[in-house]
Amino acid sequence: MGDSDGGKKRNGISRSLKRFFGVGDFGFSFMTNIETYYFTYFLTNIAEFSLPIVTMITTIASVVDAALSWIYGVILDTFKPMKWGRYRSWLVVIPWLVPFLYAFQFVRVGSGTAAVVIIIAATITSHIAWNIPFVANISMINMASKTPEDRMALSSSRAIWQSLGRVFYSYVGPAVVAVMTGIVGEKNSYGATAFAFAALMAAGYFAHFKMFEGYEETGAQEIERMRRELTEKKARGRQDKGNGLLKCLTTNPYLLGLTVADLAKYIYSFVASGIAVYYFTYVAHNKDLTATFILISSLLGVAASYLSKTAAKKFSARNTVIYAYLAMAVVLVLGFLFYRQPWAVIILVSLAQFFCTMTNACGPALYADCAIYSEYKTGKNATGLIMGLSNIPLKIGVVSRGILISACLAIAGFNLETVEKGITSPQLERGISMGFTIIPAIAVALGAVIMIFGFRLTRDKIEKYSAELEKRK
Repeated sequence: MGDSDGGKKRNGISRSLKRFFGVGDFGFSFMTNIETYYFTYFLTNIAEFSLPIVTMITTIASVVDAALSWIYGVILDTFKPMKWGRYRSWLVVIPWLVPFLYAFQFVRVGSGTAAVVIIIAATITSHIAWNIPFVANISMINMASKTPEDRMALSSSRAIWQSLGRVFYSYVGPAVVAVMTGIVGEKNSYGATAFAFAALMAAGYFAHFKMFEGYEETGAQEIERMRRELTEKKARGRQDKGNGLLKCLTTNPYLLGLTVADLAKYIYSFVASGIAVYYFTYVAHNKDLTATFILISSLLGVAASYLSKTAAKKFSARNTVIYAYLAMAVVLVLGFLFYRQPWAVIILVSLAQFFCTMTNACGPALYADCAIYSEYKTGKNATGLIMGLSNIPLKIGVVSRGILISACLAIAGFNLETVEKGITSPQLERGISMGFTIIPAIAVALGAVIMIFGFRLTRDKIEKYSAELEKRK
């Protein structure tokens, strides 16, 4: 599929990368959706934990996951590079551990405190084991790309496969759980499915490992280059004083702006997805429309992933995100104005998902731009650290989901005993609809403002910085 390791470095994006980069993320979507849709159900209905215990397990796991989100890029940039390169190596040495760790997240072993500890430990360790190659995977976008167009091409391909994963999961996921139930029984079916989908992710990341052959220095080549550069600095009487990674952050205001703006799309994504079932159950009074909404929005997401490359080429990735955020704000506000008409809401919120997926496709390319700016300013490659920071707004979005949805329901006067009797009030319907549309609209509108004033890293600037870095090399 490419030159042998240690051979001549490849230039230009290969055909296999253009078409198939993202197959690992296809598997990643399958793997994480098992947790999204079934983890709480497993804890309550299969493992039979009480609600306070379930809340404790999910809260501890999500908070620890969020707290560790910044560290994965640091690991990539500070550990000694392995045989196949600083980033590429992690695509093959870690993912194979994930199926075994992840399966125990969905298996109750023993009883009492021990069972709880095992599930929490499995949740935390499986997430660590998949987050490291996840960050390495998006870091390779920068390693393989020479131009903003190349970075956007890889980001778009990855987004297409991610979106396809969500679409196919809606059909395949529940079916696999049913098949596993027939083979290993209901109590073990979720663990078996988690193992199978995590293995699919690992196989996809191995495919990425092969596709990226020749695009990054091997470990031996990087170590030799670093030794040579250190010798040259000593000869000139210059030595680094440390804190190189910290300097990469403190001299990069664009990175802060991008990270904060990025949080907007995750607030929309997690809050709207989490409250959708409440809207269709208690406002539209047709719970079955939830599945229809998920399918339509997922299909539009595939289209957005494909079109994002064209949009970024015409407007730039930065401007595409700004325009997409503004469009999301408009259609979400319209969705609230028509909240009593379910099909209008489905169409408008699905359009918001279309534009949101477009921002997702642009995200890795923008973080890669920040990495280029950082290397231009400091002389140090901190790709892993910077690409890893893209995890932070995602994890904060997960934590904020429960807080914001609970707040919306409380403000709306949600009462389980009342609604189970089929009694809803105009206040409840309006409050749920605001959580589905207005709150996400406010978030993405603020995101657009932050991108306009806080991320002024334009395409012309990036091309200038990239050219300068090539001269230095």
